[in-house]
Amino acid sequence: MRIGVGNDHAAVELREVIIEHLKNAGHEVFEFGAKEGEKCDYPVPGRDVAEAIVEGKLDKGVLICGTGIGISLAANKVPGIRAAVCSEPYSAKMAALHNNAQIIAFGARVVGSEMAKMIVDTFLATEYEGGRHQNRLDIITEIEEKYSR
Repeated sequence: MRIGVGNDHAAVELREVIIEHLKNAGHEVFEFGAKEGEKCDYPVPGRDVAEAIVEGKLDKGVLICGTGIGISLAANKVPGIRAAVCSEPYSAKMAALHNNAQIIAFGARVVGSEMAKMIVDTFLATEYEGGRHQNRLDIITEIEEKYSR
């Protein structure tokens, strides 16, 4: 799977753990955002990963900032993107299963590296269920289209 990992300067250490974990699992990883010693405003990698997904360059995304909130807000501004902040695996599963989220986000100041790996693994292993959930996603798309005109 082609996965984009985006982060700001608050998440450099956790980013390295997640990139290594994804590569060890056989994924192709694309890096966005700050590396060691660099500053980066979280909206930039949030936007960049989301745009790459919409353009078909990536299959999924993992975003990390201090809390996961700001970077996910930026990603969700890209039309067609559903990015979910999750601090444990159950929410990550539901984000994929019910919301067909393409991006998972979490905070380097909120979760440790082992929990982050579990969140990512659960998210990537869960497929969208469709069915009754599609109507709800269609409503979200209608809202998005109404306000992006």
